[in-house]
Amino acid sequence: MRIFVTFAATLAMVVPTFAQSTAPAAQPNAAPSAAAMISCKTQAADKKLAGAAMTSFMKKCEADADKACTTQAADRKLAGAAKTSFTKKCVGDAVGSS
Repeated sequence: MRIFVTFAATLAMVVPTFAQSTAPAAQPNAAPSAAAMISCKTQAADKKLAGAAMTSFMKKCEADADKACTTQAADRKLAGAAKTSFTKKCVGDAVGSS
């Protein structure tokens, strides 16, 4: 009986460990992550936008990225400075560098 209890306790600790290590990789997000999407600046260059069209596109793209990143922060249950930092980096990655 003691062996069975020890085996069950060990199994109870090992199974969640495997589930945690594989869940994030196997779990697709509903919205594409900012890191996985092509940056706004790259998209604008591909579309050969300039002037007012580029400004309008960049504002909309940045707003969409902000919304997606805020949703990701909420999914990760981030709050306060961690949420602000995550969102700022996420949006920056989505918009692209100049």
